Amino acid sequence: MPWENNGGEGSRNNGGPWGQAPGGSGGGLRRPGGGNTPNLEDILNRSRDQFRNGLPGGRQALIGGALALLVFWGLNSVYTIDPQEVGVELRFGTPKAELSMSGLHFLLWPVETVERAVTTVNQTQIGASDASGSARNSSLDSSEGLMLSGDQNIVSVQFSVFWAIDDPVKYLFNVRDQESMVRFAAESAMREVVGRRPAQDIYSDDRSGVSAEVLSIMQGILQNYDLGVNVSQVLIENAGPPAEVIDAFNEVQRARQDETRLQEEARSYANTLLGDARGRAAALREDAAAYTNRVVQEATGESQRFNAVYAEYVNSPEVTRKRLYLETMEQVLGGSEKVLIESGADGNPVVPYLPLPELRSGNKTDATTSTTGN
Repeated sequence: MPWENNGGEGSRNNGGPWGQAPGGSGGGLRRPGGGNTPNLEDILNRSRDQFRNGLPGGRQALIGGALALLVFWGLNSVYTIDPQEVGVELRFGTPKAELSMSGLHFLLWPVETVERAVTTVNQTQIGASDASGSARNSSLDSSEGLMLSGDQNIVSVQFSVFWAIDDPVKYLFNVRDQESMVRFAAESAMREVVGRRPAQDIYSDDRSGVSAEVLSIMQGILQNYDLGVNVSQVLIENAGPPAEVIDAFNEVQRARQDETRLQEEARSYANTLLGDARGRAAALREDAAAYTNRVVQEATGESQRFNAVYAEYVNSPEVTRKRLYLETMEQVLGGSEKVLIESGADGNPVVPYLPLPELRSGNKTDATTSTTGN
């Protein structure tokens, strides 16, 4: 070909464009500084020789490089999803609708890439502190758990939020910092609920109600942001006054406990007195009723006895009169210590007197002495 043999005979004869340079004669193109320029074949041969000398092994090196590139591409195109993960493939930055479950998968790298999302339950702690009262995470504000209650008291709340990814595509691509978003939503919901309630509800009275209300508000916030997560539980771990006022708070609590205890004691004492008074009143009423019944029964019996005696008196007045006299004297003289002695048959009123009352008293004294001696 003409361009392969520009120094041949034909070119010397006609001086064509590939032959003698203008203004010169024979032998090819002339350099501006003198001499002929190398032809194209020499340039290609010289370049091929330099390339072979620069890459040891020649063709084998090219094959090895191609294999290395193929291995590198294969390593980036094959990926594994763990059991607790879900993969989302992207083609030119756009997520696919299908999700990659656990196992081995293939994609066309670098046209396609994959993003992973953990599907296990996550725990976000807010306001958590250790025994010394310092924040566990130094990057968090120390006042993260301090909130103002509805009765204008400062409450230190430590709680945990348990949440899981519900929609991996929304979770990965709708919000940039997902965990911070969950934290901010939980803290905002807790502040809202605490601000509407008295401090005692958060301390002990209604923790379950506070947790349920925070869960509802927090889920609504995350749905508005379309974060793709589901909150399963809000657990209040500790709630109390700040450490700076804990002593004063304990004093107030002790005073309230003493007040409650004294009120209970006073109420118990009042109930005791009231019970005793009611018992005595009931006993008096029962005694009065019994006395009334007894008096009425006695009066009724006396009236019936009088009527019976009167009926006998009507039948035999003398006998009844004498019997009544004797019964009356028996009742009058029955308990008397006097001894009456009638005069003897001879009419002598002076008779030996025996001190019967003294003898009777002596007999009682001797009996008492003998009983004591035994």
